[in-house]
Amino acid sequence: MSAPKLINGFEVVIGFETHVQLRTQSKIFSRAPTAFGAEPNTQACALDMALPGTLPVMNREAVACAIRFGLALGSKIAPRSIFARKNYFYPDLPKGYQISQFEIPVVQGGQLSFMVGGEKKTVRLVRAHLEEDAGKSLHDAVPGASGIDLNRAGTPLLEIVTEPDIRSSAEALAYARELHKLVTWIGISDGNMQEGSFRCDANVSVRRPGEPLGTRREIKNLNSFRSMQQAIDFEVRWQIERIEDGHAIEQATVLFDADTGETRAMRSKEDSADYRYFPDPDLPPLVISAEWVQRERDAMPELPHAAQERFMADYGLPEYDAVQLTQSPEMAAYFEEAARESKQPKQASNWMLGEISKRLNAEEIDITAAKVSAAQLACLIRRISKGQLSHNAARQVFDAIWQAGGAGDVDAIIAERGLAQSTDSATLEKIVDEVIAANAANVAQFKAGKDKALNALVGQVMKASKGKANPQQVNELLRKRLG
Repeated sequence: MSAPKLINGFEVVIGFETHVQLRTQSKIFSRAPTAFGAEPNTQACALDMALPGTLPVMNREAVACAIRFGLALGSKIAPRSIFARKNYFYPDLPKGYQISQFEIPVVQGGQLSFMVGGEKKTVRLVRAHLEEDAGKSLHDAVPGASGIDLNRAGTPLLEIVTEPDIRSSAEALAYARELHKLVTWIGISDGNMQEGSFRCDANVSVRRPGEPLGTRREIKNLNSFRSMQQAIDFEVRWQIERIEDGHAIEQATVLFDADTGETRAMRSKEDSADYRYFPDPDLPPLVISAEWVQRERDAMPELPHAAQERFMADYGLPEYDAVQLTQSPEMAAYFEEAARESKQPKQASNWMLGEISKRLNAEEIDITAAKVSAAQLACLIRRISKGQLSHNAARQVFDAIWQAGGAGDVDAIIAERGLAQSTDSATLEKIVDEVIAANAANVAQFKAGKDKALNALVGQVMKASKGKANPQQVNELLRKRLG
C-alpha cells in the first residue's frame, strides 16, 4: 500500500466500531421477538423492561453468528468468555446497565482485506463482542413530550472494533462496504442500514507524521455509506483547522447532521473506567467447545474472496468483474447460472455489470428483484453468440421482458417482432453486390488502403437488410468481394 496522503501536512487516523444486529428470531437474553416495525413496546417482555425477578438466558444462535464471523476473518474464537455489566444511565436503558463483554470477548483479532483505489488494504480487528441493544427515545411522538420504545431493548448485537489502521474517508467507506458485504454474505445479519441493523461509529483523529496518535472524536451512528464519507471529511477538516488555529482537540462524542453536512459535539467522550464494568453475576461464562466451532466451520458458505478467485480461475474473468459479481451471494448465483447456461461467462458479466446494474440502480432494487431472469439472459447471449440476434435487437428483447416484469419467452419475442438476424448467404450476397455497385467512391477508397471506407459499406448493407444481416458476415463478404 502506498504512503497515506497528507492533508495540510496532517495524517488522518481512523478506527471503526460497528454494531451489527444479528439475524435471530428472538433477543439475546429473552424470548421476545426482534421483528422490525412493530408498534412501540409490543416486543418487550418483562426481562427487557428490567422487571424485578427476571434473569437473562443466552441465545445460542447469537453465539453461533459470532463464531461464524470470527471464522470468516481468521480470528481466535475464545473457548471461554464472560459477560459484564456496562453501567450508564439513560432513559432507554431500563436496567441502568447494558450487558456486554469487556475483558474477554468471544472473537479476538482477525483482519479484513479490501480494494481501495486499485490497491489492497488490510485492517486489523481488535475484537468482536456480543451485547444487547438499548431501547429508543422517541421525541415529539406526542407533541411536546418524549417517549421510550423498548422494542429494540435486548436485540442481539455484535460490536466489531478495529485497530486505528484506516487513513482516509475513502478507506473507511471501502472497509464499511466490505464488512457489510461479509456479514450479509455469511447470513448473520440482514445489514439493513435504514432499520439500524448495521451502524458504524468512526473514531477520527489527526496528527503530524511520526507523532503519537492525536485525540479522537467519535462520530456516532453513521447509518448510510453516503453520510459516512461526508461526516469523516468534515470532521477531519474541522480538527485540522482547530489545531492550526492553536486549539487543542477535546475527546468527545459527536453526531453528523446530514442537512448541514457538519458534525456537532453531543457529549464528552467516556473512557472504559467511566462505565464501571464488572462481571454480570446472572450469567455464567460462555463456553464454546472445539466441536461447536468445527460444526460452524463445516457449515460456512464459500466466502466472497474465495468466490472472486474462483470466478477468475474458472471463468477467466478480470479481477474487477469478479469483485463486482461477488457483492452478494444472490449476485454471484445469478452470474453463475447465466454463465453456465450461455457458456459465455464474459458476456454474462458484461450484461450484468452494464444493462442489468443500470436497471437495478435506477429502480433501487437488488438482483433478487431483477425482471430478467438468469435463464432469460443466458438465452439472449446464446442467440447473439450464434449470430441469430444483433446486440441492438437483444437490447430490445431485454427491454420487452423487463417492462413486462419478467414475463415473455426470448425466442417468442424475437419471432413476434421480426428481430432474428438473417444468415441467408444468397440473399446477403445479393445485397452486398448491390451496395458495392452503388457506392463506387467508397469502394475506390477502400482499395486505396482506407479501411474506414469499409465501415460505410457495412452500414449501407445493414440499412438495406433492415438491420437483420450479421455484421461479421457482412464484413467478411465485403472483404472477399473487394479482394
